[in-house]
Amino acid sequence: MSDKPLDHNHHTDRARPKERMKWRSAITVEGPERAPHRSMYRAMGFSDEDFEKPFVAVANASAEVTPCNVQLDLVTDQVKAGIASAGGKPIEFRTITVSDGIAMGHEGMKGSLISREVIADSIELVCFAERFDALVAVGACDKNIPGMLMASARLNIPTVIVYGGTILPGRYRGQDVGVGDVFEAVGAYSSGRISLEELDALERVACPGAGACAGLFTANTMATMIEVLGLGVIGGSAVPAVDGRRGHVARQAGEIAVEALRQGILPLDILTRTAFENAIAVAAALGGSTNSVLHLIAIAREAGVELTLDDFSRITARTPHIGNLKPGGEYFMAELDKVGGVPLILRELLDGGYLDGSALTVTGRTLAEEVQAAAIPDAPQRVVFPVKKPLHEKGALVILRGSLAPDGAVIKVTNPSGLVQMQGPARVFDGEEAAFRQIQAGAIRSGDVVVIRYEGPRGGPGMREMLAVTAAIVGQGHANDVAMVTDGRFSGATQGPMVGHVSPEAQVGGPLALVEDGDVIRIDTVEGRLDVLCPAEVLEERRKRWSAPEPRYRHGVLAKYGRLFQSASDGAITSR
Repeated sequence: MSDKPLDHNHHTDRARPKERMKWRSAITVEGPERAPHRSMYRAMGFSDEDFEKPFVAVANASAEVTPCNVQLDLVTDQVKAGIASAGGKPIEFRTITVSDGIAMGHEGMKGSLISREVIADSIELVCFAERFDALVAVGACDKNIPGMLMASARLNIPTVIVYGGTILPGRYRGQDVGVGDVFEAVGAYSSGRISLEELDALERVACPGAGACAGLFTANTMATMIEVLGLGVIGGSAVPAVDGRRGHVARQAGEIAVEALRQGILPLDILTRTAFENAIAVAAALGGSTNSVLHLIAIAREAGVELTLDDFSRITARTPHIGNLKPGGEYFMAELDKVGGVPLILRELLDGGYLDGSALTVTGRTLAEEVQAAAIPDAPQRVVFPVKKPLHEKGALVILRGSLAPDGAVIKVTNPSGLVQMQGPARVFDGEEAAFRQIQAGAIRSGDVVVIRYEGPRGGPGMREMLAVTAAIVGQGHANDVAMVTDGRFSGATQGPMVGHVSPEAQVGGPLALVEDGDVIRIDTVEGRLDVLCPAEVLEERRKRWSAPEPRYRHGVLAKYGRLFQSASDGAITSR
């Protein structure tokens, strides 16, 4: 909004009223010299009255590649109605999405993290080129929301982010189930624990309709972050995709965006260190996806806020784990909605002194004021525990450092003990596929530490999620006695002693590249350590023999982003 409007002294009153000059988009439609531009808008049905309104971009990630996003046109229609009712002119454009679930377990997953960058870049480019005044971005699957938040920070025009909603759980043998259960059932089938008929029956009911994966996986974790960071409708993130209230949330978002424009409330006013520290606390308290660490750092970088893994360590250590949500807990996201949604979590943490309620939100009110105004049922429930009687005294997202991860690694701890202390022999694999084959063949034994390397941001490239591998391990009955260590990522559906984001990654010569079969690896969340128990002189001798593998892709999008990605400890960003 820093662009200076054109000199309007020579404009005709019919061409542009003076009131119109306050909007950034005036530069595209003001005065006789912009007659060609107005002509093109008129070709799309714009009236004289439309030219007097602020132009509000509506970035829509609707697609038929995933159930997460298949319903977003309906959501976007309500956003546009809200913008229009508030006096703005909605202008829709599309951005991409990649289905993490469908890309999982094969080479296609290398495109997932790259899609975050493409989403951010595409929204930034369209809003920059068209000089839009404000933005409402509508997304659902895992990389949509972080990409949209990154774009909002870059553009710094009034922005509201809208989540398309969670899928409802399916029902199988009297139990609520989701797609994570199907991934684990693949492992159970490979080990003979269930039949092919049982796997088929589960497959057919686990995903009953539109919406993002049902648990507190990456999509629902990042949707929660929208509210905590202050760029979403409070109480909107947990509403299921097929619930009629989803349309109300979307319409409200459109109205809020126009009002934020009138008030001059910008993303960089909202995305402050306070907001990010609140977000870390909520992610740790809920036991959210480890991907939230990666994405929050990336968004903070775009906002000019210095956020590091040390901040996660500090805040996690002081924040109790209170979210009883899958995969580590009992309930799906739709159950959180029934008991009050994200405002229930925020109220509990605010009352306990774990959040700073003074943080600004896009409505112009503080986070505390928004939570106070939210309708939260006051009834017994087990989805969110009280901070005075938490599931665990410390948050579930733990940062590890040590000889195997000098720059850090991430593990989510939601097991009953609230800690992981184990060590075992390394089973080393250069890539996901080789590891998956051995797991499916039953070659992994209790006590093993599966090491998968060359899957980092540059090594993959693309830092694949490996739910197919982790779910196969769990499905075979090794939920707590087989660990995994990788420079790749995990789905939010992953559970068990799985350590990801190991930095520096193997491709750039991180210690993970030097591990050999049989080396003893120790994981200790009490001390925050990840170590390979191997003499330093042995590792140094191996380093002398090591050389970086040749890039797997020489041209195209994977080659380009393979060169651009920075370390996972820096959010795997590409723009700085």
